[in-house]
Amino acid sequence: MKAVLVTKPGDVRVTDVPEPQCGPNDVLIQVAACGICGTDLHIIDGEFPPTTYPIVIGHEFGGEVLGVGDEVKGIAVGDRVGVDPTLNCGFCYFCQRGKGNLCENWNGIGVGRTQGGFAERVAVPARCVYPLPEGLDYAAAALVEPVSCVVHGFHLLQPQPGDSFLIYGAGAMGLQNAQLARFYGASKVALIDINPSRLEIARGFGFDLVGASLDEVRVHASRGFDNVIEATGVTKVAERAIDGVIRGGKLLLFGVCPPHQTAAYEPFKIYNEEITVVGTMAVLRSYGQAIDVLAAGAVDTEKMVTHTLPLDRFAEAVELVRKGAGLKVQIDPRA
Repeated sequence: MKAVLVTKPGDVRVTDVPEPQCGPNDVLIQVAACGICGTDLHIIDGEFPPTTYPIVIGHEFGGEVLGVGDEVKGIAVGDRVGVDPTLNCGFCYFCQRGKGNLCENWNGIGVGRTQGGFAERVAVPARCVYPLPEGLDYAAAALVEPVSCVVHGFHLLQPQPGDSFLIYGAGAMGLQNAQLARFYGASKVALIDINPSRLEIARGFGFDLVGASLDEVRVHASRGFDNVIEATGVTKVAERAIDGVIRGGKLLLFGVCPPHQTAAYEPFKIYNEEITVVGTMAVLRSYGQAIDVLAAGAVDTEKMVTHTLPLDRFAEAVELVRKGAGLKVQIDPRA
């Protein structure tokens, strides 16, 4: 079958790979949609240390069940499903304390040591498979994983109804954070992005409080914002984002900044203004809830998915992502 194989950093190709083997506790899935994530680009570029090469990448995907292992219960051939790519060991120090996203033996489908979803078919552990409600199509199914990352961040942020939000970055993840903030009952949601086209896209999602700098949106919250979310992954932006936080507010570091870069914060400001700085890593007991909020209409999935390409055009899809074209770029291996 065909799949996107990264043999080593910088060497990515669409090629024939062996058919996946469905073990007794596995589910065989025909992939119908798989989204390209920034992590995929880091793997291609050799900038994601947990990855073992060669690997079939892709961790944001859904599809149709083609087969189930002998020990699998509750999942049947023909089911429409999404897949949580998290593969925690379950027995390390952090897993035993309910923090599986910090697993000491961390692995993930399409990102660690297990073959992923940029393929015609993939076999995954049954525990990772979630049935999809009728209202969610496969394109939406491939959005569940990134939305589940947002949901996990909100679990940590613990916003209150009526809170104000400021999101740095109006790309795919920034807009998903903004839409979840609105869904959670925010009184106002502002977005900052230096790309004017991104701000126009944000307006198309109904967000009018937008600007290229904090000064342009501060007028809407003169004391600051209750919750500031950094969703660019740019270290200097993460450093400056604290300036938008109200006294007693929170800064959520959602974007993935490069390892070993440092940001300078004034400890006195954090102490004196009782600012909480929170980190959020991947998914933790949030995939099922992400399905629920998507089914409830929290995110406009049709607007979020701007490009869908066949497997053979994966290189073109990657270039779209690198150029910042559109929002979510997905691959449909059936095309």
